[in-house]
Amino acid sequence: MRFTSEQRLDDGVLEREFTLGEIPGILWTPGSASAPAPLILVGHPGGLRKMYPRLVARARHSVVEGFAAATIELPGSGDRPRSAAAEEARADLRRALAAGEPVDDEIVDRLVLPLVEKAVPEWRAALDALLSLPEIGGPVGYAGGVIAIGIRLAVVEPRISAALLFAGSFVPRTLFEEARQVTIPLQVLLQWDDEGNDRQLALDLFDAFGSREKTLHANMGGHTGVPRFEGDDGNRFFARHLK
Repeated sequence: MRFTSEQRLDDGVLEREFTLGEIPGILWTPGSASAPAPLILVGHPGGLRKMYPRLVARARHSVVEGFAAATIELPGSGDRPRSAAAEEARADLRRALAAGEPVDDEIVDRLVLPLVEKAVPEWRAALDALLSLPEIGGPVGYAGGVIAIGIRLAVVEPRISAALLFAGSFVPRTLFEEARQVTIPLQVLLQWDDEGNDRQLALDLFDAFGSREKTLHANMGGHTGVPRFEGDDGNRFFARHLK
C-alpha cells in the first residue's frame, strides 16, 4: 500500500488516497482517536471518481462516529483496464432493460460472477494492508454494494463481523446457495421502487440468508432515494457489532 495524497476535510476527517498495486483506493480516519478505530469497508458499483460525492458522504457520516472507512476501485471500472466480456454483458443488460424485457440469468452470470471472482481477493488484500496500519483495528464491517460481492466476502472473510448490504444490483442464482452460508449479523437496504432491481429476487435473497440476526429496511423510492436516516441506523447497527 502506498499513500499518494492526503487532505484534512472540514470536519477534521483525514482523507488519504492510496494505491495497492494497480488498485486505487481511499481511506478516511478520525481526526483524533485514543485507540485504533474499527473499520468499515465501503462497497460501491464502481467508478471511484464518479461515485466520490456519495462515497465521501457515507464515509464521513461513519468516521465522525469513531469508525475508519475505506474503499477501493472495482476491476474494470474507473481508470482500470476494461474487460471486453464484461462490456458485452453490460451492453446486453442495457438492451434488455431498454426493451422492457426480463434480464436473462445468463447475462447476469456473465456480468457479475467474473466481477465477484476478481473483486473479492482484492478486497481481502486491501483488508490485509489496512489492518496493518496502527490507526486501524478490528472488528471489520462491510457496507454497500455490489451485494453479490458482499455475499462472497461475508462467506470467505472471517474478519468481517457484520454487513450492511444494499439490495440494488443483480445477483446470480448460484450465489443464493452462498447466501445460505452467511451467518454474520446483516442489515439489508431495499428501495421498493428501484426500477433497475428485481424486488422479488431481493426479497427471496433476504429470505435465503442464513444469519440468525438479519433485518430488512425497505423504503419507498428509487435507486438513489435512500432516506438520510438510514445512515444513522447503519451507524447504530455497526456500533452494536464493531464496538
